[in-house]
Amino acid sequence: MIQRKPSRPGPAGRLRARARRASRTVPALAVMAALLGLDLPDAPAGALLGVTARAAAGTVTDRVGALFTGGLDGGHFCTASVVHSDDGDVIATAAHCLDHPDTTVFAPGYRDGRAPYGLWRLTGVYVAPGWTDGQDPDRDIAFATVAPVDDAGPAPLEELVGAFRVAADQYEHATVTIVGYPRSQEAPLRCANTTALISETQRRIGCPDLSGGTSGSPWLVDGALAGVLGGHEGGGTLPEVSYSAVMGDSATALYREAARAG
Repeated sequence: MIQRKPSRPGPAGRLRARARRASRTVPALAVMAALLGLDLPDAPAGALLGVTARAAAGTVTDRVGALFTGGLDGGHFCTASVVHSDDGDVIATAAHCLDHPDTTVFAPGYRDGRAPYGLWRLTGVYVAPGWTDGQDPDRDIAFATVAPVDDAGPAPLEELVGAFRVAADQYEHATVTIVGYPRSQEAPLRCANTTALISETQRRIGCPDLSGGTSGSPWLVDGALAGVLGGHEGGGTLPEVSYSAVMGDSATALYREAARAG
């Protein structure tokens, strides 16, 4: 499924809808059966649940990055993360973050104005028809393939930063870790908390200060991507509560398609 997230300013008639997405979404579904990839811990030992703080640099945050318009001077508007694939070139984000793929670039590990692993352009976008045709919040999860902007950088990306595996089956309750970039911050924030289903297709989490720009942030359960911030209410209209579409058959099919194409 796909999740909602703030887009760059567009035609006047779309501004309000995009502003809602920009709010951010967070909760993702629980522990799932891994499809691919490597495990790593989601949260530091002893971390408090429901507390949002600046994320420390390290293995997890290297795999998460900000989406920019054109380049670092264009401002970041969403979050994405690297997921495992054979070719090592797939990222996950919210579908509503991919309105302008031709001008969107990904900066993994972005922090304090620097892109330590370079900038990566989108070479393919994988969005569910339910999102393309009707912006169904249950389809607000998307994937994209990437390549170095200068076509000469060290590829594949996964060899540089590693990748999250993608999970499928989910428990009704799970503890999720979110890492994302509010537009007002130049480093990622991190929050972990228990989650709850608000429907069969949407999950909720309580974490403060996950404001616009965190759309597309990975929801990590046991080191696996279980969703992305988006979906219901574009991810949420209040900074304290976020949402994610459930990572179901549609989203995992998109993931497999992107992984094969890469």
